[in-house]
Formats: sequence, C-alpha cells, structure tokens
Amino acid sequence: MPTDPCTEEYLLPQVEALLAGTLALMTGLSHTEGPCARRELMRDKVRANLKELAAHPHVSATLRVVLARLVDHWRAAPTAAPADRAGAPPRAAWLH
Repeated sequence: MPTDPCTEEYLLPQVEALLAGTLALMTGLSHTEGPCARRELMRDKVRANLKELAAHPHVSATLRVVLARLVDHWRAAPTAAPADRAGAPPRAAWLH
C-alpha cells in the first residue's frame, strides 16, 4: 500500500515507536555541536523513554537489564555534548 512521501506515518507497535523516538533523540543529542539550549530537556526525555521501555510488558527481561543500565548512564551524562569537553577526541574517533 503506497503512502504519500510527504507524510511520516509508520505503522509500528507502541514499544517499537517508543524505541524509534528514543533512538532519534539520542542521535540528535550526539550530532548537536556547540551549545544547545534544549540539551537537558532532551536528555530528560531520553531517560523517561528508557524507563518507560524498561517497564513495557513486551520487553524481555534481558533488555530490561540493558535499559536499566542505560537509564543510569543517561542520569550521569554530562550536560555538554562530548565534543564540547576539553580534550575530547574528534567525533570520528568515537567509531574506532
């Protein structure tokens, strides 16, 4: 069934839609260079989404453990983007 390419309608189960939104937020945060006025709000939303995912009934027990660790990581994450920290390696070095 073709859809209009101008709309972004996806037929995802609730847990997958929440995961997709969370990954999009995480990607946005990692690609933001320089100061970002909304960084703290975005980080709070990532934490909230991770907590909701961990409580979702369709998530496996193993994934719940991973999500719990991620919640702890995002709670302790610095406010500034990693590239903004003094002495941080260039973004390209993160992949190696």
